[in-house]
Amino acid sequence: MARRKDVREEEEHSWLETVLVVIGALVLALGIQQFLVKPYKIPSPSMVPTLAEGQRILVNRVANNFGDPQNGQIVVFNPPAGAGDTVAETCGSPHDEDEVCLDPVEGKLDQAYVKRVVGEPGDKVRVENGNVIRNGKPVDEPYAQTCDDQTCNLKEFTVPAGHYFMMGDNRGNSEDSRFWGPLPREYVIGRAFATYWPPKRIGGL
Repeated sequence: MARRKDVREEEEHSWLETVLVVIGALVLALGIQQFLVKPYKIPSPSMVPTLAEGQRILVNRVANNFGDPQNGQIVVFNPPAGAGDTVAETCGSPHDEDEVCLDPVEGKLDQAYVKRVVGEPGDKVRVENGNVIRNGKPVDEPYAQTCDDQTCNLKEFTVPAGHYFMMGDNRGNSEDSRFWGPLPREYVIGRAFATYWPPKRIGGL
């Protein structure tokens, strides 16, 4: 009887260890996604040719707590509430066609967007045929697709303090800061640093 009891206790102990290991692994995985690195799926063609719709990326969340976004970086964020308008992206105030939205609607969406930083706080930016001219100098953007839409030509403006100006690389097919306004710093989730799917496009960003 003692032997059977010992075996039963060992089996119960082994089962409990397995459960604890699984729980620990889940907690670790959730913790990594919440505070360190999180995967995201590209929801639209706005970052073509750099990132295709459906491509998957990894986002560094921890670095977001120790440094601010920089021009040229690809960033994941929650956009201002105006980006959620199903008819047209909404700005917080009226503006002319050749002027950028500089007054975002208050609040943010739960949906994550992926765009590139083209203007930091205080930068003077204008856009010509989709090309960014920052602080009087054309920006070298080999990743950007030019366009001739009206929104691809914007008068010079100054990025407000505490905000960032975001644009997709597919300049003629991207709903971004031109339409819903500059991005508040606190809406930034993290910087995209690598792509892991599909396999043929694995690499750094």
